Amino acid sequence: MSEPALEAAPERPESEPTESSALPAACTQAQLRRFIKSRPFVPLHELRRRFGLNGSDDDVSGFDAGGGHTLYVGLPPREARMLGELVVQGDVGYELLLDPTSPLIIGVFPMRPVQRG
Repeated sequence: MSEPALEAAPERPESEPTESSALPAACTQAQLRRFIKSRPFVPLHELRRRFGLNGSDDDVSGFDAGGGHTLYVGLPPREARMLGELVVQGDVGYELLLDPTSPLIIGVFPMRPVQRG
């Protein structure tokens, strides 16, 4: 008996990611909240380092902070959206860039005490 011939898998263009090459999510909202609440102040570069959010120096994403105000943060869109939800819920406070004055977040801090049981 001869073995059945194996068909070659169709080639994918280089730009199309495969399942194995797709990057896993860097963090969840709960992990982000837990990390921020574990410290009195977290500079944005520390969030990027902790969760491996590497990107270019110009990566900035905005989110609606309520009341028609948009805040910008140096995180990828997904993580910026999660941080924005924490800010709107009142779980996380933020410090803005002062020179020049702009709505760019440079650090975050917990707003509510951590419940220890």
